[in-house]
Amino acid sequence: MMPQDPPRAGAVMKMLPKETWDIDTPTSLFYFAVDLLAVASTMGFLDVVVTSDNYHALPVWAQAVAVAPLQVLTGFAMWCMWCIGHDAGHGTVAKNEKWINRLVGEIAHSAICLTPFVPWALSHRKHHLNHNHLERDYSHQWFIREERDDLHPLIKASHFTRNLQLPILYFVYLFTGVPDGGHVYFYGRMWEGHSLKEKADAALSVVVSVATAGTLWYNMGTADFAVVCMMPWLVLSFWLFMVTYLQHHSEDGKLYTDDTYTFERGAFETVDRNYGKWINRMSHHMMDGHVVHHLFFTKVPHYRLEAATEALKKGMEEQGQGHMYKSIDTPDFTQEIIKQFDENWFFIDEKQVVRE
Repeated sequence: MMPQDPPRAGAVMKMLPKETWDIDTPTSLFYFAVDLLAVASTMGFLDVVVTSDNYHALPVWAQAVAVAPLQVLTGFAMWCMWCIGHDAGHGTVAKNEKWINRLVGEIAHSAICLTPFVPWALSHRKHHLNHNHLERDYSHQWFIREERDDLHPLIKASHFTRNLQLPILYFVYLFTGVPDGGHVYFYGRMWEGHSLKEKADAALSVVVSVATAGTLWYNMGTADFAVVCMMPWLVLSFWLFMVTYLQHHSEDGKLYTDDTYTFERGAFETVDRNYGKWINRMSHHMMDGHVVHHLFFTKVPHYRLEAATEALKKGMEEQGQGHMYKSIDTPDFTQEIIKQFDENWFFIDEKQVVRE
């Protein structure tokens, strides 16, 4: 009979190579520099095009068509940079130098990705500590499909308009605080129990984001700021929501309650997704190394995830628990997120909730 529970984190650690835990600051900063160059190059070229006489000689529709590929490319570069800031938020850019993590996070998230770093890191840590808990998880709202008729009218309206929301859901998350609390102005459950000092520290990240956006807007003008900065930001937002959603939604995924939840159970309900070799690599294995990341989110830097994941799969198979590791090939990822979000939104079936 196969074991019914996944292995404890300590047992998983023994499956992984010893270099898994090696956080090498120069390597981390190398990846940061590469992505910084990618964002500067793509956004800089986009700005050159948008401010050129040839661009302004085009009709509006032709302008939009001409810059769309550059906006997609710039948005993807920003997404890759967001992944570096994600490592900084977990303290895996530098092991002992907290100031390096903070500096990289402020540049990558607060400045480039207009995501206040410290508030995001706070809510994201709470997501990791409560992954796949029906009520305590962060970043995800879970609604029981069988109870949909009892939902608040505003939530029903959100479900009705779901297919219009994909590009703006990250904006809604950050600025309106749904569902975790505000990341720009501070309210909601994510701030419960946190001191004024902690809020003041988080406010510094907000200042960096607002100052960056305001400076660019003032110097570029509204039209160019929208085309060069905000449209790529929406592409980043789409990537972020797509990846996050698909990592935590699968047909056989389970949610747990206070009576049944354990950290390992939640971690093994996350899903590794294969988007393709080069997209996985450029995204710093955010998609195909997510199970290991959730198990050891403060210990494993992104450049160790690929080897660690292979070791995890081998170790789970050897213990007769390979079925507990979730991995899905998702080469048609844009079609998949549109399909899944349309069909399932944030609903889960009652049978997916493990209550006892």
